[in-house]
This record gives sequence, C-alpha cells and structure tokens, in this order.
Amino acid sequence: MNRSIPATDEPHTFGEAFTPGIGLANCHLQTIFPVFHRAKPWVRTQAQWLDTPDGDRIALHTPARLADDRQRPIVLILHGLEGSVESPYVQGLMPALSAAGFQVAVMHFRGCGGVPNLLPRAYHSGDSEDPRWVAGRLRAHYPNTPLMSVGYSLGGNVLLKWLGEDGANSPLSAAVSVSAPLDLHLSSQQMNTGFSKVYQRHLLESLKKSLGRKARDPQLARQMPPLDRPRAFSNFRHFDDHFTAPLHGFRGVDDYYTRASSRPHLMDIARPTYLIHALDDPFVSPRAVPGATDVSPSVTLGISQRGGHVGFVSGSLWKPRYWLESAIPAFLKAQSPALSPRV
Repeated sequence: MNRSIPATDEPHTFGEAFTPGIGLANCHLQTIFPVFHRAKPWVRTQAQWLDTPDGDRIALHTPARLADDRQRPIVLILHGLEGSVESPYVQGLMPALSAAGFQVAVMHFRGCGGVPNLLPRAYHSGDSEDPRWVAGRLRAHYPNTPLMSVGYSLGGNVLLKWLGEDGANSPLSAAVSVSAPLDLHLSSQQMNTGFSKVYQRHLLESLKKSLGRKARDPQLARQMPPLDRPRAFSNFRHFDDHFTAPLHGFRGVDDYYTRASSRPHLMDIARPTYLIHALDDPFVSPRAVPGATDVSPSVTLGISQRGGHVGFVSGSLWKPRYWLESAIPAFLKAQSPALSPRV
C-alpha cells in the first residue's frame, strides 16, 4: 500500500522523521558536513572482482564473508557519482546494517574506487544492467538468501529505474533510494545554478581524473572521446553529451537524460521501496520530486523539507547523528519478518 510521508517533523513508521541538527539546518552544511566529519574509512572490506560477460570487471566489496542464510538478507549498496566503498555514507551504513542482522555487499560501478575498468565505456545514471547482473550472481550463489538494495544519488536513480523495469520480476525483496536525481534534465539544470556549480565543478574534476587514468592505456584512449576539450568539462550537460552519451549508446545528451531518468519508472515498482528525499537538495530540482500519485502502491515516500544531498544529519553540530543509518535499517527490517538479530 502506498504511503506518502509528508514533509514534516511528525514521527512515522520507520523511526522518527528527520529533523536537521542544531547548527546544521542549511542544505549545503547538510551536504558537506558528513564528508569532512567522517572522511576516513574505518570499515575494512574484502574485494572480489567479477568478470562481466562483455569482458570488463566489477568490484564487489564485503565487510564479512557472505553466507546463504534465509534469516540474514544481503543488502546490495549502490554508491553515487564517483563514490566507492570508502564514501562516508557507505562507511556509515555498513556497520548499521550489520548490527541490524543484515549481510552487506557494495558494488563499485565500472571504473570507480580508483581502479580503471577495462573497456572504453564506464557507468551512468541509468546503468541498471550491471546491478541486475550482479544481483543474478548473488542469487545464484546464495539462492536461499533474500536480496535487498540501497542506492544513493546516482545509485539511487539506477536502483529506482531497475526496480521499475523489472516490476514483479525484480530479484529484490525491498529497496531504499536516497537523494536520487529522478529527472536528469531538471537535475543538470539545477547543478548549473548558484552554489550547486561548486559541486558540479568538483565532480567534473573527479570524472576528468578518472578518465585520465583510463586514457593512460593507448588502446582505450583511441576509443574514447578526446579529453583536451575544456567545454566538455564546463558543466554536466556538455560532459554527458561529449562522453556519457556516445560511450554508452545514446543518440545524444537529451536521449540519455530521457532514457536514464528514473521518475517515469516509479509507477511500475512492485517491491516495497522507501524513497527518501529532501526538498532542499542542491543537486535536484524540487519539481522532480514525486507525489503520492506519481508512484506505485509499493513505494513509500519519505520527503523532508530539509536534509541536503545524502546528508540528513540530526543531533547537533557538536554531536551529530546520521539519521539515514537508523531509518534505512528500520525500513528493511520491517520488510524482513524472518530477520535473525545479530548477537
């Protein structure tokens, strides 16, 4: 049954509704503070390289060995643009999920984590094929274990699109999306305005470095668009037109934004899904945020007035609490009646 949680501070089913921390009400503080407050990774993981059918490789990171256990669901985490298992939001969620009795696996999108992938293509906001394939591998190795997923930002968009595409055939039993861009046309416009340009510039610089590492391979460099065009890195729209679209089979940037946006797929989601979003997200236009009539009955909307982009820091500036690390496990536990608590 669809539940639309209003953008207020009233308590709701999956723990207390988000209230920004004292001194942390500003959307940019919400967005930036977690990056600097918890910048260094503290959860060690083991990486397994999975060889893809098209001759590439994807890294799967796990903090503990996975087991086929119907009482301990595996949660597949999908990071955001240029993120990795070392991203603060991933580092915080892994122990929270483990403490709640879940197993954890973090999928690196192709070329992320500082290790270039083997093909000219990389990853993009609508790349649902790779997590679908990884999920198939997990289901084959752990056939009795429920599989769930959490996606942040770009990973959240990928997750919602994947859920909508698969509908009732989804291998996932539940999912949570956090701060997904939802509509890439509107998101690219949002990122090219005001202070959001600072985030855009930072991410484009990171993408340029990632592409530069890959282009050290002369064979790959010959198959990639040239990196020496400053206009290509001036904003996301130009970057996606110059790199993302041609490398991934789209006719151009508008074709990419239309086909990769998750918002058109929200009505087709058939698995319990918690869509968490803040209306002050500096990465996403408020016009992209769905209402109750825009999503299927399987989607619970958790829309808050504040929270920034993948922020949601409560408590206070001096004693912050990361609300997502209680809200996400609470939702997934509500979908897991057989969950075996960790002792």
